[in-house]
Parts: sequence; C-alpha cells; structure tokens
Amino acid sequence: MNTTMKQDQILHMNHVNIIGKISSEPKVSLLPGGRRVVNFSLATKEHYLDKEGNLQIKQDWHRLTAFGRWVNILEELCAKGINVAVEGRLVSRFYKTESGERKMFSEIEVNDLIIL
Repeated sequence: MNTTMKQDQILHMNHVNIIGKISSEPKVSLLPGGRRVVNFSLATKEHYLDKEGNLQIKQDWHRLTAFGRWVNILEELCAKGINVAVEGRLVSRFYKTESGERKMFSEIEVNDLIIL
C-alpha cells in the first residue's frame, strides 16, 4: 500500500457489480462534442421468503449508461431480453425541468460488461 495515501482516500470506493436482463433496447445518442453514449435499463430479481415462508420475488430496474467501445458492443450484440453482468460505478446526474426545478437521478456507468 502506498503510505502517502491519506486515510480518507482508502476508505471510499464507488463500485457496482450487477447481473440482470436488459429490459429496454439500448439507445445510442450523440452528445455535444460528438461523443457517443448508450443508455439502457437492466432488470434484476431478488428472491426471498416472507414471514409466512412463501417465496417472494422483488424486481428492480436500473438505469445504465456506457461510453467508448461499449457503445458499439451494446449496439451490435445486445438487445432487450439479453442477460448481462456489469461492473461499473454509481453516478448521480442533474437536470432542470421545464419549470426550472433541479432534479437528480442515479445510474450505473459501465466499466465492463459480459454477455451471459
């Protein structure tokens, strides 16, 4: 370990691993400046037993975004219904509504992806 690192730098990490089914067709967009981005959603399921011992399934949907080489891979090889494993980081983004209200949403920015 680098002894010059501050304690605060060691204790923080933003890392997400998620496995699920692509639940929306990957949509490629062009950002100002010409950079391409792909947005899609991923559905995950959690299985658990309720208080009565009955199997319950909870489904969640996650927003994902990807840049660079992942744009081409997702555009060419991935579609709604494909299972993938994603490694990335959680990113919060901000926007203004038409009425000028500031809103925030979080999404996973893809660093690595495996088609299952």
